Amino acid sequence: MIPIRDDQPTFGSPALTYFLIAFNLLIFLFETTLTREGRNDLYARFALIPNHVALGPLGHRGAWTVAVFTIFTAMFLHSGWAHVVWNMGALWVFGDNIEDHLGRIPYLFFYLACGLGAAAFHLLFNWRSSIPTVGASGAIAGVMGAYLLLYPRARVLFFFLALPAWVVLGFWIVVQLLSGVAESVLAKGPGTSGGIAIWAHVGGFVAGMILIKLLPERKGRYRYGTW
Repeated sequence: MIPIRDDQPTFGSPALTYFLIAFNLLIFLFETTLTREGRNDLYARFALIPNHVALGPLGHRGAWTVAVFTIFTAMFLHSGWAHVVWNMGALWVFGDNIEDHLGRIPYLFFYLACGLGAAAFHLLFNWRSSIPTVGASGAIAGVMGAYLLLYPRARVLFFFLALPAWVVLGFWIVVQLLSGVAESVLAKGPGTSGGIAIWAHVGGFVAGMILIKLLPERKGRYRYGTW
């Protein structure tokens, strides 16, 4: 289910969150204009391909640098409508509160760092995979991890159902962990599993929980508990 909104108030315009959503949607709309061959070429150039990063230079100078660069470019690509809608829906609900807490520039650093943490976990468990990985879900998982620590009692609305954030996000990360373990077992060890980047979700979530404790709260922010 896609969350619709939460009841945790914010006290400023989440301009960066809106920009990230718009930017991701614009890139996805561009993707929809491509042929299958065009999209495959786009992914070959800008998606995260684990064995390209693990192997380093791939026959030409600077290939390793390009491979690392794709850790960030992959965060703004999506594989389909369901993928981008779920990700942007989650960012819409949870991102504004984290931006409000940190301020725009620290929030941008936080978002990208969570994406980097997500990619690190994905590479650790899929280092031999040649499957392109795309999506903002690792970075958004970091936003969700931070939200869990900051606003566990806020209520998250799913159409006619409202649940506490600690239930929604706690259940989500437990499912990710169990799915990741099951995936690794079925793949007979780390390095080659494909499909949904489960460990990227786990890595992003953990990174978000750590970073939100390390980064200072925005100065002058109006303090308010859970609504």
